[in-house]
Amino acid sequence: MDIINVVLADDHVLVRDGIKALLEDQSGIVVIDEASNGKEALEVIARNKPHVLIVDIRMPEMNGIEVVGEMSKSHKDVRTLVLSMHDSEEYVVQAIQAGADGYLLKGASKEEFLKAVTKVASGGKYFTGDVSAIIMNNFVNGNTNTAVTPKVEIKEDPFKLTKREKQILNLVLQLKNNKDIAEELKISKRTAEVHRFNLMKKLEVKNLMELSNKAKAFGLV
Repeated sequence: MDIINVVLADDHVLVRDGIKALLEDQSGIVVIDEASNGKEALEVIARNKPHVLIVDIRMPEMNGIEVVGEMSKSHKDVRTLVLSMHDSEEYVVQAIQAGADGYLLKGASKEEFLKAVTKVASGGKYFTGDVSAIIMNNFVNGNTNTAVTPKVEIKEDPFKLTKREKQILNLVLQLKNNKDIAEELKISKRTAEVHRFNLMKKLEVKNLMELSNKAKAFGLV
């Protein structure tokens, strides 16, 4: 496959724009169309017949899992990669049962995201680390209805936090300010501010509540 043609389905324009910019910065990947809801995604797929559909779960009209299920029936040649904020067992299992070829969290690094897209496009499966654990737990517990493949890519920390960032994260969640963090880690206040900014940016959060919720959801604390 020389060129990977991709369709993006997400109800947030800024998210689609960001993904599109990331993908098209790579040679060999082209975003040929976009959709803002599930029904529109199916129309776009029928019209363009891409190699890969990158789809969010929570969308209006028809959610991403429903779209994947319909794709498995009507467009079996189109590969599907679910890109979601949710790592709950319910969503993961439902997506795989619907026929998803990959499941990646939105907190993944650029490198992992591109690896997932190319892996899925080439006919493989890609499930990020937390998702892989859920798949394996279901398999061990006898829930073989999930489309488990033995060759699963494992990624333990999708955010790739450094040791220092993990220290900052724990201190921030203890409600310590930049001055307190600087004193405890024996660094300058400015350095503490930079680490804190980078941490918030890497986890794509805007405030302490979002940071706390995401840290707990991904088992970072």
